[in-house]
Amino acid sequence: MLPGKKIYFASDFHLGIPDHASSLERERKLVHWLTQIEKDVEELFLLGDLFDFWFEYSQVVPKGFIRLQGKLAELADKGIPIHIFTGNHDLWMKDYFEQEQIGKIYRKHLIRSFNGKQFYLAHGDGLGPGDRSFKLMKKVFLNPLCRRMFSWLHPGFGINLAHFFSHKSRRSTGSSDGIFLGEDKEFLVLHAREVLKTEPIDYFIFGHRHYPVHLHLNRSEFINLGDWITHFTYAVFDGETLELKHYED
Repeated sequence: MLPGKKIYFASDFHLGIPDHASSLERERKLVHWLTQIEKDVEELFLLGDLFDFWFEYSQVVPKGFIRLQGKLAELADKGIPIHIFTGNHDLWMKDYFEQEQIGKIYRKHLIRSFNGKQFYLAHGDGLGPGDRSFKLMKKVFLNPLCRRMFSWLHPGFGINLAHFFSHKSRRSTGSSDGIFLGEDKEFLVLHAREVLKTEPIDYFIFGHRHYPVHLHLNRSEFINLGDWITHFTYAVFDGETLELKHYED
């Protein structure tokens, strides 16, 4: 890392919910945050669920979110590497952001080294024990045939249909994503402990679960980034320490 530079991590913006006005307000806050960190960001990691739904037709992408896309493009044009992970709500990202030279897309976990420290980065969906129904559903959605069949739907119908099921799923789960279940029950904590049996990881950083938390796991540290719906939290690594912070507009 260069002197005075930092690595930033954020996730779970879920732009598009609960309505246009609220989403637009959050998007403006995100752009303000990106503008503030611009002075010292060396690399930016966005760990999934940037959008509550995203699908790339061959010539169409969902409308909206133009301020975030424009700001990310501005940062990318200044030479700042941007890393975008797919989450369970935007797993149908394809290559739009890479074609527009905004950022690199990751569909699996990534291990990176900064200043001699090993970072394990992932959105978090489908990792750890249990939740077999979701893991099966994810395999179905990632099947090329499923994606192709959805692309046959008119965007006006397909995107509205996806939003309907997304909202229905959110109503059924309620606020459970924002509740910490304890170190012995959180599947991402259990996953991190399993990884530590074979990999010398210094820092685990995940999204997906909407609570912000910073834990110590023996010789390693675990951060769940929280969301930008209620918590507005992010993590920053200055080359020596990793901190979980709350953004104040």
